[in-house]
Amino acid sequence: MKKIENISSRRKFLSDTTKAGLVMGLVGTGILASSCAAAKVTTSGGFSTGFSQTPLPYGFSALAPNIDAKTMEIHYTKHAAAYASNLMDAAKEEGVDISKPLENVLASISKYSVKMRNNGGGHYNHELFWNIMSPDGGGKPKGKLLEAITASFGSYESFVTQFENAAKTRFGSGWSWLSVDSSNKLVVSSTPNQDNPLMDVAEIKGTPILGLDVWEHAYYLNYQNRRPDYVSAFWNVVNWDAVSNRFEKAI
Repeated sequence: MKKIENISSRRKFLSDTTKAGLVMGLVGTGILASSCAAAKVTTSGGFSTGFSQTPLPYGFSALAPNIDAKTMEIHYTKHAAAYASNLMDAAKEEGVDISKPLENVLASISKYSVKMRNNGGGHYNHELFWNIMSPDGGGKPKGKLLEAITASFGSYESFVTQFENAAKTRFGSGWSWLSVDSSNKLVVSSTPNQDNPLMDVAEIKGTPILGLDVWEHAYYLNYQNRRPDYVSAFWNVVNWDAVSNRFEKAI
C-alpha cells in the first residue's frame, strides 16, 4: 500500500510541477500576461458602452415640444443608427474586440483611424444623450450632485450659464459637456464634431455625465437657426436621476 501511495504522490508531484512550469513558461513568453491584461475591462465611471445601438428608452414624441417627434425619429433612426453601423465596420477593419467596452477604444482614440474616431464618438455620445433625457425630466439636480455643482461652479445657476455658453459658442457642430475630471471635480467643456472628454485628444478630459448635441440635425426642424432656444429647452427634459447616477459612479 505504501508503494502505491508513493507512486500516486510522485505522479501528483510531477503533474503539479509540469503545470507550474507551463505557467512560468507562459509568463516568461508574455502569453499569460497578455491574456490576463486582455481580461481586464476598463469602463467609464461605472458605465460601459457597447458597439450596437440600444433601443430608445421612450417614444419619438415623448420629449415634445422641447424636441419634436420628427427630429427625434430622424436623429435616432438615421444619424445615430449610421454611427453605430459605421462603427461596427471600423471595428472589423481595425481588429477591435467588440466584446470589450467602447470606452477602451475612445481612451486611446489617437491610435485609430478618423473613421473610428468619428463613428466611435458619434455612437458613444448619442447612447449617453438618449439616456440623460426623459419625458419626466426637468427641474434641478439634488443631493450629492447639486452639492458638487455648487462647489465647482458657485451655484446651479452659474453652472447653467457656463454650460449654455459652451453649447451656444461651439462653432459649427459639436457637443457641450458636464464631466468629472481626474480630481473628481465637475468641469464644463465643449468638443467639436463627435469628439468627447473620454478621448485622449480632448482638450479637457473627464468622464461625461451630461451632454448636449448641438449639431443642426438635433434641432433644426423645430428651431431652425435658433440654437439658444434649443439649448434653453434642453433643461426641461434632463433626467437628473440618470445624471446623478452617472456622477456617483464616476467619483
